[in-house]
Amino acid sequence: QVQLVESGGGLVQAGGSLRLYCAASGSIFSINAMGWYRQSLGKQRELVAVVTSGNSTNYPDSVKGRFTISRDNAKNTTYRQMNSLKPEDTAVYYCKVVVTTYPYPNVEYNYWGQGTQVTVSS
Repeated sequence: QVQLVESGGGLVQAGGSLRLYCAASGSIFSINAMGWYRQSLGKQRELVAVVTSGNSTNYPDSVKGRFTISRDNAKNTTYRQMNSLKPEDTAVYYCKVVVTTYPYPNVEYNYWGQGTQVTVSS
């Protein structure tokens, strides 16, 4: 079993910055990818950032240049720096990891965090 703990959300004015954290723990053999998704009211959940085990990153155009994702493999933690925030960035942000675990490290599993609210006021 794998547990994810997210932190760092909150209320910020437009143009401000926030940094989100997601720490994974449990019977982890490897973390193949770590990512962040968001879901705002009435909309589908969307990917906002992902970083692979090789440190390749990917962002949608809506956040490119403003959001940065990184990971600390020693701490099984991913960080997401969000700058130049806009009111349309308001959403619940979810961390997702793709892991392999003991005792079957050839099988991948997806785990989601509980979500953290980010509210950007205009």
